[in-house]
Formats: sequence, structure tokens, C-alpha cells
Amino acid sequence: MIIDFRSDTVTKPTTAMLDAMMYAEVGDDVFEEDPSVNQLQRLAADMFGMEDALFCSSGTQTNQIAIKCHTQPGDEVICDADAHIYQYEAGGIAFNAGCSVKLLQGNRGRINAQQVSEAINADDVHKPHSSLVCVENTSNRGGGSCYDFPELEKIRQVCNDHQLAFHIDGARLFNAIIAKGESPIQYGSLFDSISICLSKSLGCPVGSLLIGNKDFIKKARRIRKVFGGGMRQAGFLAAAGIYALNNNITRLKQDHSHATQIAEALSQKSFVRQILPVETNIIIFETNGISAPALVEKFKAENILWYAIAPNRVRLVLHLDITASMVEKTIEVINKF
Repeated sequence: MIIDFRSDTVTKPTTAMLDAMMYAEVGDDVFEEDPSVNQLQRLAADMFGMEDALFCSSGTQTNQIAIKCHTQPGDEVICDADAHIYQYEAGGIAFNAGCSVKLLQGNRGRINAQQVSEAINADDVHKPHSSLVCVENTSNRGGGSCYDFPELEKIRQVCNDHQLAFHIDGARLFNAIIAKGESPIQYGSLFDSISICLSKSLGCPVGSLLIGNKDFIKKARRIRKVFGGGMRQAGFLAAAGIYALNNNITRLKQDHSHATQIAEALSQKSFVRQILPVETNIIIFETNGISAPALVEKFKAENILWYAIAPNRVRLVLHLDITASMVEKTIEVINKF
């Protein structure tokens, strides 16, 4: 048996999700005639109290569409230095939107309102126009860290004061919502656009959603087409998303609990120098006396897959395919190492 902690993107659809996909009603989504896609988009928009949503193939695509919608070539995007939109989207901000990026050194991937305020460029012909602030919640490279909602409200006020758009990369937003006892409606009231990923913690095989007002989504739909993202009978995938939003959110508490249990075991070991605080389903720790790739190989020999994200850092991600017995087995191997 392989126990795969490399990412929450490795999940397989459950039998119930596969049944929903098998019997999905479909049409041509480019003509906006796929009933399952339309249902998913309506469900997500209503959940966040926003006007409309757009089903896309990936979180990278929803983020890149949002950035393109909110900016003009030559503008500048403000985000944390560890943000997914900067670290893991292949330079898309420059390639797709023609924008530069101002990187802030936040706290485990989280920036604050004062940093944003100080990062906004003056109205100076020599400077790019600051037009968009992006935050990531939870922060992947921050070890699944969550924003405090009042700080997001302060950043929103800074954006209002300076006429900047505010986008959230919510690839794992539901993890933050569950961990902090929040609601999607709170986020819908705060952001100009929201990206949520269905193929991570929610367990879908493919797909993300971009959520915003009707004019924004109309523009986003055109950009999705330009990016080659128009899909046809996408309802088979959308049905998985509908199932996930209706069934797989509250169970995230289990992933968070499993992460805490494994982190506690790791904290007792000499090969661990430091563990980032565990708030949700991600564990990131710094190795001691052994390189991260070498440690990963040792656990691979035990059929446990971890991911070396740096020469001295290892990441584990909990997800719905990790059972309680798998967690127990992992802790046994950790304890004997």
C-alpha cells in the first residue's frame, strides 16, 4: 500500500462522485448550454453571495484570468513573495497580463495592510501603475497558514482608498474557512474576485472556479476562450464539483486533525529541526542532519511518499484519500526512524 502525502491533488474520485459524473446531464459549455456546468457555477456564486462564476480547468487558469481581467499591460501586481501566482504559475503574470510584480515579505505567506499601503506606487510616470492586490488563503508555502479575517478587511480598505482590485487565490480557501470558523459569504463580501480549487482538498479530478460579479465573469469568459480554456461537454467534470461542494467541505476537519497528529510525532524526532505551525492540512518542516531529498527517499522505501520542496524542507499534505489507519502507519514509521 502506497501512502501518498505529496499533494492533495493526488486524490481519486470516490464511488459516489464517480456516480454523479457518470449520470451528469451535459451540453456545450462554450455555448453556455451545459446544465451541469451552469448548476455548478450557480452553486458556487450563491455560496459566496456573488453574482456569477466560471468553471475552468485549473487554479492557475482562474488566477491568470483574474489577473488579466483586473489589469492593463504595464501595471503592477502586489503579492507575497511566496504566493502561488508568482512561484508556481510559470511567469504567467508577465506572459499573459504583461504586468510586473511587487513582492512583499509577509509572515508565512500572509501580507498585511500596512505592507500593501507602503507598496502602492505614487502617480509617477516612471513607475508602473499599482492596480491589483492578490492574497493566498491558505498559503501553500506558508505551511497551510490562514489569514485573520480582520486583516483582510484592512487590506480591502487600503484597496478601496487607492482604487485597487482585490483578488484571492483560494485554492484551499475552504480549509481556511473550516479552520477559522468562517463562512464563504464573508469572503464574497470582501473580494472583487475569488478563485477556488476543486481538485485539491475537495477531491475532484479536475477543475477550479472563478467567482465575481456578472461584468467581471463576462470578461473572464472571453479571456478563458483566448487562453484556450473553453470546454465542451464539461458537465461530467462539473458534476464532480457539485458533489464536492455539497459533501466534501465539513470533512476537511479530519484532514486538519490528521496533520496535527503527524506533526506532533515529527516534533519529537531529531531529524526535524523546525516545523511550521500546523493550522490546516499542510505540514512543512526543516530537516536536521539529513537532506530533504534523502529523507524523502528513506520514507519512500517504506511506501510513504513525501515531497522535498527545498534542499532542507519537506512537505506533507493531508487529503481525503489518507485514512486514519494510514496516519497510524505513518506515525509508526516516523517513530522507528
